[in-house]
Amino acid sequence: MPKILITILLTLFASFKPEVPDSKRASDARSKLWPKLQKQLTDGGFNSKYELYLRIVKQTDQLEIWAKKGKRFEFFKGYNICYYSGGLGTKTKAGDNKSPEGFYTISAGQLHPTSQYHLAVNIGYPNALETQKGYTGNAIMIHGNCASVGCYAMTDDGIEEIYTLLYKAFTSGQQKIALEIYPFKMDNQHLKDFAASPYMAFWKMLKPAYDKFEKDHLPANISVANGQYVAR
Repeated sequence: MPKILITILLTLFASFKPEVPDSKRASDARSKLWPKLQKQLTDGGFNSKYELYLRIVKQTDQLEIWAKKGKRFEFFKGYNICYYSGGLGTKTKAGDNKSPEGFYTISAGQLHPTSQYHLAVNIGYPNALETQKGYTGNAIMIHGNCASVGCYAMTDDGIEEIYTLLYKAFTSGQQKIALEIYPFKMDNQHLKDFAASPYMAFWKMLKPAYDKFEKDHLPANISVANGQYVAR
């Protein structure tokens, strides 16, 4: 392939930006919030492409947004989760009223700017492992309206900021945003405290990815093999 054609293709690929769902509701929120959020990102020294990583820790009721600074992600903002259902432990079937735990990927098409719950983001449940295991259920969201069964409900103010940040990340060129959902901080003390839980074998699968992010501030590459998450 001629070098000039390769250069053109690489330039086109680098400039590709996915079509991001939008609505007047989302646009109004963005107009109100983005100048403040952009200033906070700029003042904090975060990269101008606004690349994001999301983490939920159930026990602390926190949704964390981390943004790229140099080659690593650094903590940007945390949001209180209004409500999630079913306590600790992951979702396995429709109607179990539990909120999922594990590793998910958010693309632009998973944004829902006209949700009946103000604004919403589909987390991508069931993921590859959950599909392999035959877990059921769908339309599991991070959304507003501060009420939910199976989803992660935020305040409307909170979801407006989260949605705006994701929208800007996608329109700045990020293709996929990693979302990792944990029951608690995956340190040895918490694992010891919950050692008797029937979910412990599952939780131990989550720990390598948690440890990698804590060490490197980069999300692990997650694959599935033999019914297990593999983190690299």
